[in-house]
Amino acid sequence: MNDFEKAAKVFEALQAAEREPVEKALPILNGLVGLVQGSGEQPLEIEEARSGAFMAICEVGKALHRGQPADQLWAAAMGATERWMSLAK
Repeated sequence: MNDFEKAAKVFEALQAAEREPVEKALPILNGLVGLVQGSGEQPLEIEEARSGAFMAICEVGKALHRGQPADQLWAAAMGATERWMSLAK
């Protein structure tokens, strides 16, 4: 699976997880770890975008786990993932 396909799967999963209650969203987010881990084989710009998506997704997970509002964090995670997708095309 190439980076674009990984980013697209992550984006779809984020959209699905956002609609779910916390107890269902957290396992979806945890399942994304393998897709957002970098191999270091891509150009630096793509690796940075992937890393940014990973960090943004972690922030969503932390907020959900702590019972904090995550609306803006979802948007940031999706935006970072879209950036990763656009660079990986």
